[in-house]
Amino acid sequence: MKKFLILILICTVQSVFSQTEIITIDEPTNKIPPQGAVPNDDNSIYSTAGIEVKPEFPGGIAVFNTYMEQNFQIPNVTPALKGRIYVTFIIEKDGSLSDIKVLRDLGHETGREAIRVLKNAPKWIPGKQNNKLVRVLYSLPIPINIPAK
Repeated sequence: MKKFLILILICTVQSVFSQTEIITIDEPTNKIPPQGAVPNDDNSIYSTAGIEVKPEFPGGIAVFNTYMEQNFQIPNVTPALKGRIYVTFIIEKDGSLSDIKVLRDLGHETGREAIRVLKNAPKWIPGKQNNKLVRVLYSLPIPINIPAK
């Protein structure tokens, strides 16, 4: 019986002291959020599958493929190269690209050239979640068609 009473006493004391909450109230600021977006200190990386507004290259993916075709150059390639380079990168809140990784390339330094062209690409339109600009992990196959010289 004593053990039972001690157990109840311990549980009661624990539940009383564990339910204290600290509530902080932020002072309102009269600053206008940039471009209608809600300020966001969240640096989490979201997947394209789970966000409301997906990031987009200005003009769409067809314009992106044209940009890659015009700027992608591999010097001293004698064989014809045709295929896809698979890359992943993070589209930041300002539309810039970071953490560019080549998952699979065609050889002949095509991965290095894809990274170079992506670093020089114009800024993307960033993704949004709950009306906040967010960082998004983006996976993309880049089609390559280089004729033999």
